Amino acid sequence: MPRLAAILVVLLPPLLLLSTVGAEAPRGGFGFVATLRHVDANAGYTKAQLLSRAILRSRARVATLQSLATLAPGDAITAARILVRASDGEYLMDMGIGTPPKFYSAILDTGSDLIWTQCAPCLLCVDQPTPYFDPTQSSTYRALGCSSSGCNALYYPLCYQKTCVYQYFYGDSANTAGVLANETFTFGTDTTRVTVPSIAFGCGNLNAGSLANGSGMVGFGRGSLSLVSQLGSPRFSYCLTSFLSPVPSRLYFGAYATLNSTNASTSGPVQSTPFVVNPALPTMYFLNMTGISVGGYRLPIDPAVFAINDTDGTGGTIIDSGTTITYLAEPAYSVVRAAFVAQIKLPLLNVTDDTAVLDTCFKWPPPPRRSLTLPQVVLHFDGADMELPLQNYMLVDPVSGGLCLAMATSSDGSIIGSFQHQNFHVLYDLENSLLSFVPAPCNLI
Repeated sequence: MPRLAAILVVLLPPLLLLSTVGAEAPRGGFGFVATLRHVDANAGYTKAQLLSRAILRSRARVATLQSLATLAPGDAITAARILVRASDGEYLMDMGIGTPPKFYSAILDTGSDLIWTQCAPCLLCVDQPTPYFDPTQSSTYRALGCSSSGCNALYYPLCYQKTCVYQYFYGDSANTAGVLANETFTFGTDTTRVTVPSIAFGCGNLNAGSLANGSGMVGFGRGSLSLVSQLGSPRFSYCLTSFLSPVPSRLYFGAYATLNSTNASTSGPVQSTPFVVNPALPTMYFLNMTGISVGGYRLPIDPAVFAINDTDGTGGTIIDSGTTITYLAEPAYSVVRAAFVAQIKLPLLNVTDDTAVLDTCFKWPPPPRRSLTLPQVVLHFDGADMELPLQNYMLVDPVSGGLCLAMATSSDGSIIGSFQHQNFHVLYDLENSLLSFVPAPCNLI
């Protein structure tokens, strides 16, 4: 008999530390804890508006990430354009820049590398909640030369008067362009605060687009310019609360990034699956997804549907904190959709709106005095199974009003979004090339 979940639908090279203050870091050395704030937090949106905005951001980001894999080898200019288009994320992280430090909130992006903020004098800038960073007011700001390792790590480095200039583009107009520089950064909460010199970052004087209530971006990808690579402590974890909740999320870096303290006594053991390297997109976090179960049945999906195409780097499965809902390659999505239609005893809505992202939706609410069960969903990976709580895969869609599967179809590859791994403590261990996770009450840890 299929295993069913009772319905509980809710609206649904290492760097030298300058100083370390506050709480003593755990055994193992350098690290910090940071607060993550959802980009729409405290903006007065209703739950329906929060869902609608997140889904629309998801659709734009997925289209961008997918287009990366279709580039010709060595097409650095187009790659730079696309990576910045992908910078719309879901969570903001506070950090201090300069000496003395000026504090900013930046979009945390596991899908890209560059750290950047808008700088004065700003020739073209977008709205942000804080003043632009002024490098003349910092005693530790140093522009990088054209032959520096940081400059050579850019997708499309330029040189102007012996100074390294970066350009990341959005469509046909500049999204962020400016000087690549070294600066002292400050991270962490009051009890875990650390100050680190010589972080390479982009000081942007020409910027366009949206920063989603932030003042820049901090890349957590696998490339050499990402924060993870530059700090030389290759592990971080996060525990994301529901973006419908006012409670902020947490990021743990370095020695603090461990699942040992997560209470797993009632939620099952920590599970781990290896990262897969995609030479065409080496900065992103690919996983070997092997299948999906719905209602206790392993669905007839060929694992090749989730695999990277060896010839051109298309396809594959990415885990991405900046995409809200999960997108499944079309052959897999069709099978998952059919399983839900067969197992959920509610009328299926005919979603005809071309702008709609969610199309596996059922009439809601159910008839009075009618009991209803929903099928359990398990995502299978190499060596690990992620059993999703109901609130991580069903929601009441603000557009259709229906009860919808929080997944959508993708024309190229699959992306595991943050909606699916909210209330999981997720550890990225780059040293051992493993992703580990365990269910956790993220509002309490």
